[in-house]
Parts: sequence; structure tokens; C-alpha cells
Amino acid sequence: MRTPHVVVVMGVAGTGKTTIGPLLASRLGVPYAEGDDFHPEANIAKMSAGTPLDDTDRWPWLDAIGAWAHERSGLGGVVSCSALKRSYRDRLRAAAPDVVFVHLSGDRALIEDRMGKRQGHFMPTALLDSQFATLQPLEADEAGVAVDVAGSPEDIAGRAADALDELDRPAS
Repeated sequence: MRTPHVVVVMGVAGTGKTTIGPLLASRLGVPYAEGDDFHPEANIAKMSAGTPLDDTDRWPWLDAIGAWAHERSGLGGVVSCSALKRSYRDRLRAAAPDVVFVHLSGDRALIEDRMGKRQGHFMPTALLDSQFATLQPLEADEAGVAVDVAGSPEDIAGRAADALDELDRPAS
């Protein structure tokens, strides 16, 4: 039996990390942690005011997520985290070398539409452009998969689980 992964569900705001993460965790039989819960209050206030975070804001947040992922190493878990830049993913890997990424990606218009419909979230649609400008997709040497966000949450989570399963299969 293989060791369960710690999976980071990543992508720009509005891709469904908070929706897909728990569904994927349920499919994998591991706990889920909401990445936004690791933000200090100052970060949430800044984003709520429509101001993008800078790297100085993000380091403590990424370190907290990395610590959670490290604690779950060998046990498995799913955590949502935008992880938009390679340097952010490198920082997470430094804390938990075996993390695997699921990059939720999709059409900007679809993502913007979904963001406009959600309620009670601190991230305004106005910051979507800065998210896309910052995004550095997974590179070939990074353990992970990209999953399109078109379709129902259950469909997306199913495709993510299948892609992770495929990632674990030895090359023939």
C-alpha cells in the first residue's frame, strides 16, 4: 500500500480550491485544511481592502501551511493554497518535500463569473488580474497535475483523484 500524499490544491482565486479540496480529501480518505485559515488577520484585511499581498505578507502564511503539510507527511492530507509562484511551491516543498500539487486551472471568464457569484469571501474579483499576472503554472520537474475547472465540483474532484492516481502509476 502506498503512502498517502499531502496534496496542495492550488490556483488563482475563484478556481474552487475551497470547494474541490474537501471533495478530493473525502475521495482520498484524508483530512482537509482550508489554506485561508492559515492567513494572519493582517493579510485578510489587506485583501478585503482590494490590495494584493506581497511576498513579505505571504511567507508566514506559506510557512504555516508548510508546517501543516510536514506534520501530515506519511499520513496524507489535502490543503488549499494558491501557490501561484514557483518560489511559493519551493517553500512548501522545503517544509514538506513529498507534497504533490493539483493545479486547478481554467478560462478566466468562467473563473470571474464564479467569483462574482460567491458570497462572504474576502477576495474581491478586482484582484483576479493580479492573480493571473502572478501565476506560474507547474513546471515539468514539479510533482503535480493540472485539472480544468469546467464541470461540476464532483466531476473536477473525480478528475483530480484520477490524475493523482495516474501520477502514482509506474511508467511502463
